Amino acid sequence: MLNSYTIRLKAHASNERPDDKRCNDMSETEKTENEATAEKVASEEPAKEKKVERPKAPPKAGKEQNIVYIGNKPPMSYVMALITAFNMHDTNEVILKARGRAISTAVDVAEITRNRFFKDAKVHSIAIGTEEVAPREGGNPRNVSTMEITIKK
Repeated sequence: MLNSYTIRLKAHASNERPDDKRCNDMSETEKTENEATAEKVASEEPAKEKKVERPKAPPKAGKEQNIVYIGNKPPMSYVMALITAFNMHDTNEVILKARGRAISTAVDVAEITRNRFFKDAKVHSIAIGTEEVAPREGGNPRNVSTMEITIKK
């Protein structure tokens, strides 16, 4: 037996307009039941939304805002972070921090920033060091080289 939904689908598939008689085959009792259900749903009160207050993150310390940590991303990502740090925090000094293989990326970022974006920027200081890093799977700690490049406008 074909119901009105099937007839509509067939008419839609053949790009014809369905017969109004066949689409309105719904009995009077079905129509009143559907109308009663719609009124019931409309009259129900919507569920109250709970407001959850999220604790605000504490503001970072003054020096933390001026530090850009260098990792595995392309150098231009860190150049943009460096430019943002200079512009957003109204500071004249930003520190680039890198460890291990990222040291060469940090040098690239400093040079790109100095030569292309901030011609008046100067490398104020370079600090090198060594950190002991514990391996993830136990074993002996390893030494990892670190570098901090301080750039001033």
